[in-house]
Amino acid sequence: MRLLVTRPEPDATRQAQTLSARGHEPVVAPLLLIEPATDTALDLDGAQALIVTSRNALRALSSHPDLAAAVRLPLFAVGEATAKAATELGFAKVTAGPGRGEELSRLIAGTLDPKAGALVHLAGETVAFDLKSALQAKGFALKQPVLYRAAPATRLPESVLSLLNAGRLDGVVLMSPRTAAIFAALVVRHDAVTQAARLDCYCLSAAVAQAVEPLKARATVAARPREEDILALISPEAASS
Repeated sequence: MRLLVTRPEPDATRQAQTLSARGHEPVVAPLLLIEPATDTALDLDGAQALIVTSRNALRALSSHPDLAAAVRLPLFAVGEATAKAATELGFAKVTAGPGRGEELSRLIAGTLDPKAGALVHLAGETVAFDLKSALQAKGFALKQPVLYRAAPATRLPESVLSLLNAGRLDGVVLMSPRTAAIFAALVVRHDAVTQAARLDCYCLSAAVAQAVEPLKARATVAARPREEDILALISPEAASS
């Protein structure tokens, strides 16, 4: 299958390599450009734990002047892949969440004491789930320094449009509601809704599938919000089609 890979770099190239190894033909077109904000103060004084909901925050943290102080704190990661990246960065005490922000907030509230200190969510400028409100409702104080920004693509590459218009693109892999919304908006902008309706949209979550609904394409949702689960949706039998 010829599949459009939309996630930011460097994850786009890594995912494309995985798809190639499974016999598919990936077309890489990141729809978000990650811009680290390493001059942001983390304000870790009195913090009892860190929260990370994206590996992009960890990449920004890797070159941050407060890295040494940060890795001494316990860290709650949204899912297993982010937890693995945190361990590789040097965190010794990492708790992996089930993959969704709402479930992570419940895990944190059931594990930590609000009186033990503030929480610090190393966040992007745009967040998919309002973790701050959810935890403040449980009595926690939460700081949310912005460690990166994700600038949206303003158009699809001409090579992608050519494949789409020629009916030579089989599907698209969508890993976040924001990426899915950007993809849908760009398809509309390029007047390619009819062509995109023929695509198979492989979606990390129901929220991702909802964001791509305007295209009227077939959306399939991963059993769990993990990359291996979304890749499992893509039939290896279809690789040579």
